Amino acid sequence: MTTAGNIDYSARQQSFESWFQTPLGRSLLADQRACVDHHTARLSGARQLQVGLSHRLPLAGTADFAQRILTTPRWNSVIPDGVAVCDADELPFPGDSMDLVILHHTADFSPHPHQALREASRVLRGEGMMVLIGFNPFSLWGLRKAMSRHNSGPWGGRFMMKRRMEDWLRLLDFSVESAGSSFFQVPLQRAVLSERKGIMERVCGNRLLPAGAYYCILAKKRVYSRIPRKPVWQGKKVIALPGRGAALNNSQVEEC
Repeated sequence: MTTAGNIDYSARQQSFESWFQTPLGRSLLADQRACVDHHTARLSGARQLQVGLSHRLPLAGTADFAQRILTTPRWNSVIPDGVAVCDADELPFPGDSMDLVILHHTADFSPHPHQALREASRVLRGEGMMVLIGFNPFSLWGLRKAMSRHNSGPWGGRFMMKRRMEDWLRLLDFSVESAGSSFFQVPLQRAVLSERKGIMERVCGNRLLPAGAYYCILAKKRVYSRIPRKPVWQGKKVIALPGRGAALNNSQVEEC
């Protein structure tokens, strides 16, 4: 499904994909690639899955995985190998089959964000890693989203709170390894064309303030071992005698 209520999420996804071709979009994507590479450079495994808006926006180029799979919500005649056409809330992969799952603005532009997160958890193996990227509502980008009169580009996304996403991950038995915000560029196309740093970049460039345009969460899927059930004795009660290496029942104890 690509629609929910009166919102056409398919149109918003396509608009956001096209927006990445703008100067500000390319700058944001470059920053996100650097961020994901930083978190995944030391990871390795058999399969890496990226669930996003388009197969034309790959991330995690430095991670060492034997197979890289991307998903796209729309089919076209030039889709390359290694790309699956599906919705984020209905992934066509078996459970516990991926070692790394990357969610690139998946919750921001999915009709069912919680189900999309559950699907990503389902296909991820135990102790596997998840990288989740979403727009930060507590930023200049979030302010522009609130004041915007149109839903094109990134302004058609939800801008869900980082803390809420962390709570959802913990409910799915994930432990949050790290979380932070990045990209302190003013959300204006002309600003990225200037070589001078803006006020937000100078003030927040030290990353001490959580005011970046997007957040990146690195989480690990925990697998808890089951507590073994204690055996239920079916016979008569027994009394252990220290040092005898055997157990006698009540009648035998009385005879002794």
